[in-house]
Amino acid sequence: MRLGKIVLTGAAGRVGAAVRDGLRARAERLVLVDRVPIEARAGNEEVVTAELDGLGAVLEVVRGADVVVHLSGIPDEAPLPDLLQANVLGTHHVFEAARLTGVPRVVLAGSNRLTGYYPATRTLGPDLAPRPDGLYGVSKAAVEALGHLYADKFGLQIVSLRIGSLEPEPEDARHLATWLSPRDCAGFFAAALTAPVDGFVAGYAVSANARRFWELPDLGYTPLDNAEAFAARFPGAGAFFVDGMPQGGSFAEAAYTLPHLR
Repeated sequence: MRLGKIVLTGAAGRVGAAVRDGLRARAERLVLVDRVPIEARAGNEEVVTAELDGLGAVLEVVRGADVVVHLSGIPDEAPLPDLLQANVLGTHHVFEAARLTGVPRVVLAGSNRLTGYYPATRTLGPDLAPRPDGLYGVSKAAVEALGHLYADKFGLQIVSLRIGSLEPEPEDARHLATWLSPRDCAGFFAAALTAPVDGFVAGYAVSANARRFWELPDLGYTPLDNAEAFAARFPGAGAFFVDGMPQGGSFAEAAYTLPHLR
């Protein structure tokens, strides 16, 4: 199904780079939004350089869109006030702009780190309570709570893709469970544009890893890649998949968050 206008915020980031081509193929007009300059690569791409630091700025870029793919924000651990400003309030502006302009659907960059304190021996579905492995995960839990609110109260269709470890290839033992290949990332986001959605839906975007921690979402896309093809690079990987090890790995260590509390 081809859409008219798709707006992609955070288009210059890692996820934006992975999904851009797939979104362009689904759109008559793909509007690429970022605070850093980028260049259009096709006739149906339009570039907007903007901060999106308030509702007014967001209204201007989302008006008339069929779907907004919202990727902009702080992508890792940071002081909580910064995360609240960029991730939570930034997403609130997008939801509110969608409500005011009649955009029916928003697809979000969620995060697996929303549940990073569950044990590595457990398989998770999207309906379990959040157990964030840090302040970044807390911000993503708040974003999903906002998504529920705007879906329940105002009828928006919200899809939160809890992105795994997006890398060209797995880089450590944890990635044998959490790896998300670039082509699977593109596949999940393309599917989320038009998958049947009733209200709010969360799902883990992860490749078809034999050791994955998470159930695959029912969005009409089946991942193609499996981190197990790289398992020989990590001969001691079994030590990670034991009771007492949080799924977030080093992200769940106190040392990862402490510098951002001072």
